[in-house]
Amino acid sequence: MTDMPDTTNTFDASHTISHEEEYDDAAGYYVQGDPVRDTKAPGGPLDERWNTRQFEARIANPANRRRLSVIVVGTGLAGASAAATLGEAGYVVKAFCYQDSPRRAHSIAAQGGINAAKNYKGDGDSVYRLFYDTIKGGDYRSRESNVYRLAQVSTSIIDQCVAQGVPFAREYGGLLDNRSFGGVQVSRTFYARGQTGQQLLIGAYQALERQVAAGTVRCYTRHEMVELIVVDGRARGIIVRDLVTGEIETYFADVVVLASGGYGNVFYLSTNAMGCNVTATWRAHRKGALMANPCYTQIHPTCIPVSGAHQSKLTLMSESLRNDGRIWVPKSDADCTKDPREIPEEDRDYYLERIYPAFGNLVPRDIASRQAKNVCDEGRGVGPEVEGVRRGVYLDFAEAIDRLGRPAIEAKYGNLFDMYARITGEDPYEVPMRIYPAVHYVMGGLWVDYDLQSTIPGLFVTGEANFSDHGANRLGASALMQGLADGYFVLPNTIRDYLAEGPFDKIAEDDPAVVEAQQSVKDRIARFMSTGGTRSVDSYHRELGNIMWEYCGMERTEEGLRKAIDLIRGLRDDFWRNVRVLGSAEGMNQSLEKAGRVADFFELGELMCIDALNRRESCGGHFRTESQTEDGEALRHDDQYAYVAAWEWGGDDERPILHKEALDYEFTEMKQRSYK
Repeated sequence: MTDMPDTTNTFDASHTISHEEEYDDAAGYYVQGDPVRDTKAPGGPLDERWNTRQFEARIANPANRRRLSVIVVGTGLAGASAAATLGEAGYVVKAFCYQDSPRRAHSIAAQGGINAAKNYKGDGDSVYRLFYDTIKGGDYRSRESNVYRLAQVSTSIIDQCVAQGVPFAREYGGLLDNRSFGGVQVSRTFYARGQTGQQLLIGAYQALERQVAAGTVRCYTRHEMVELIVVDGRARGIIVRDLVTGEIETYFADVVVLASGGYGNVFYLSTNAMGCNVTATWRAHRKGALMANPCYTQIHPTCIPVSGAHQSKLTLMSESLRNDGRIWVPKSDADCTKDPREIPEEDRDYYLERIYPAFGNLVPRDIASRQAKNVCDEGRGVGPEVEGVRRGVYLDFAEAIDRLGRPAIEAKYGNLFDMYARITGEDPYEVPMRIYPAVHYVMGGLWVDYDLQSTIPGLFVTGEANFSDHGANRLGASALMQGLADGYFVLPNTIRDYLAEGPFDKIAEDDPAVVEAQQSVKDRIARFMSTGGTRSVDSYHRELGNIMWEYCGMERTEEGLRKAIDLIRGLRDDFWRNVRVLGSAEGMNQSLEKAGRVADFFELGELMCIDALNRRESCGGHFRTESQTEDGEALRHDDQYAYVAAWEWGGDDERPILHKEALDYEFTEMKQRSYK
């Protein structure tokens, strides 16, 4: 890991452009830093690297583990599984979440399933095929070593969860069932109807509560991390706000683990829970942790369409529905207002099956989303008009119901159909569902090495909060796989190498770094409470989200991204002058909670646009209109952009610093994706 250089440059896009920056769309918006590389990944045969690293990682003996402490921020699948496993190993663990129970984590909302290379269907699956599908699905923008480890560990996850009692769906004979997800041609997704995330989280939660009862883990609910404590260059604790009492509290540990999820709510409208935010990771970023590939955003193709400006939340319809549902729009825009049941088969355009005959409706999410946008832009969208445009396509189960019978569809998807009916007032057994893409997941996150350690020693990052495994596009059913792989199997085997250096010196409450961090939190809260403006936090968040969706959403252009950066800067300045935070800092205050989160979203949103502007290629979920094939597919430029963009915080009103990690492919050939 290279030392990070100092910079005193300000955000001034008018500065003189050097020769190296001449053809860089983002020239003037950032500073070029030194390259960064992962020094922890072993060499040698790909299938031996994880075993090699586990053996080489040092071990803390059992007596020392009782004197070593770990803070885990977030109690979703990645956080709960990590806290439970580390507690069982004998470490002293403190787990924090802003929800009233770990069971409220957003992991509970995952519906479709979890991937594993078990090959129970005997259809040619293997660890290597899962590895290859993930590399290809991510458009060759992820690390080979990390992805292969994920595929290796996947098989153990299922065994672990079955042992916990997770009620996976089973075939008639009692064997675990599988179904297919996008971007693959095998069935490797294990599921529990349409509530897989909920069942997996209950399994992780019971493992966590077992350790709480054993005294190795203590849970702090309704506590939100608002600052990271870094002492002598190492992460040594966090500052949290008690969301019930308003009290600011400080906690120390030998190591800090962030498992706080993704930042999709920067777009305001997303499928994420309303409380999902970037604050924990962004506070770490401001303290020196690099933020990697922030512009890589996943737009999920099967969500209930926006119904109007009143909405603050969108609802996911599981990708598993694409196993049996067929996606179509009318061939003629004249038919878009008709009852879909009255449109004859010959007047329907099953556009995914037409364009991608090899994969059909199970193409990866980024491709399905862009094609849905394309047909709607052509004027063939369906459903009610919102701001003069119909944004919807049909997901039709009529053929599947005829083929399998309604009871079989109810058994597979019953709860999803019920949810759709409650939200829309339409019966999907009788009328095709209407779906449209929405923000769902982010592949970007804090940069980590093979050990899942960030650029701040002692700060580890797991699950969606890190960037490591999915490249520019995550395949369906891989989020649950990564979260549990990191928490149950990867982190416990890598964090011990760092903790073997302990026991560490205790941190004093009056240490200058601690006092400075505490004061910064108090000053920030005081500033929010004293602004006394006229606009609500939500109004700023909605406007920021509109900017991000319009200019940094499914399609990005140089002109649009430059405009977005200017708009975000202006809106952020107005936010700090004119936001109105109601209530007081003492006690429960959701307006204050939101203010801190939205302030961080402003800074993140600007970095996302700069990152997207810098990457003048199309890959996965990042689509630059300037870089596409003749038939409108994403066009990569491996000679220029085969790297991880790892951004360093430059300081308030300073330009960010870009450090590039080269992506070297030894075992797979980088080529343009094709699902036709």
